[in-house]
Amino acid sequence: MGIPGMNNDEQWMQEAIRLAEQAGAMDEVPIGCVIVHEPSGRIIGTGFNRREVDGDATAHAEIVAIREGCRQVGHWRLLDCVLVVTLEPCPMCAGAIVNARIPRLVYGCDDPKAGAVRTLYRICEDSRLNHRVEVAGGVLGEPCAGLLRSFFKNKRGPETAAKSQEEASTDR
Repeated sequence: MGIPGMNNDEQWMQEAIRLAEQAGAMDEVPIGCVIVHEPSGRIIGTGFNRREVDGDATAHAEIVAIREGCRQVGHWRLLDCVLVVTLEPCPMCAGAIVNARIPRLVYGCDDPKAGAVRTLYRICEDSRLNHRVEVAGGVLGEPCAGLLRSFFKNKRGPETAAKSQEEASTDR
């Protein structure tokens, strides 16, 4: 059933990338997320950025997916799940991942401006919190980063085309 040569994390990231592309088509920052119930391999939550469409500062891909996942399981704890997202989560989303008790996080590319999992902060692995999350970063990182670079290049015009991902704010 799987794609030959790809592990589950990569296959799930492909789905998150498809969702990110949907966000970009709606002129939202292209970030996509899936939540998978690992024992069954079933996706229980999906999301992509909807801040502009919904007029909601909290409508990040991860929050949208967590809300759907909680509705699917009928509880706020998303145990036995993995959250897969194209960009390293920000502080709000990293906190929501911890609060939802998600045991594992997989993300695509680092976020040098707001990354709260490995880049600027380590919220998901902070021993002072009541839950810690296993983290795998860099899964299909280049395609994920490419979506963001392309989106911001188109938004900002040719004068910023030469900027690296690190210089370009993701402004989720």
